[in-house]
Amino acid sequence: MSLVGRAAAALGLAGLLCGAGIVACRGDNELSGSVSELFPVTDVAKVEIRRNAEALQVSYFRNNGLDVDLVARLTVDTEGVDLKPGTKVQLGGTTPSGRDRASVVHVAAGEPARVFTQVERGDLVLEAGGNPGEATRGDFSLSFKKGAGYGAGRSMEGTFSSVALDAGFGPDLGDVVGETPAP
Repeated sequence: MSLVGRAAAALGLAGLLCGAGIVACRGDNELSGSVSELFPVTDVAKVEIRRNAEALQVSYFRNNGLDVDLVARLTVDTEGVDLKPGTKVQLGGTTPSGRDRASVVHVAAGEPARVFTQVERGDLVLEAGGNPGEATRGDFSLSFKKGAGYGAGRSMEGTFSSVALDAGFGPDLGDVVGETPAP
């Protein structure tokens, strides 16, 4: 192999290792993307993951002085999806019953809630967990449809890691909660 060929091979290997290092070093609970032009996405203080039979919800919170901003809340409708580690969930489009597969909202202190325009494309992958009580880790990337609406034409990427909380609807009216009182 020529000197030029060896140099090109070494450069390619270095680039591959560097790329793998960037992916491997990507932190938990981070947000990025062109939505950062609309509001700050850094300094995420807490991530909360909620799960029930109908959806997975990932919320990113940021301390803002005496307030706490909901930087972004991604809600994924899981109708027709077997959400388990390793499954890639497409975030664009609709569920079999016609609801948006994913939605995103932003709520900063002192501002109105802002619902993003529809997700055009993207995916979410769980690396671990996914059910209430489980350590849940994963990542997503998405882009919003171009045109009108909040966040139109922008992108958002994120990683998340937290114990998933139960987002169940609680007991039905009339269900006994706790111990049954003595007669």
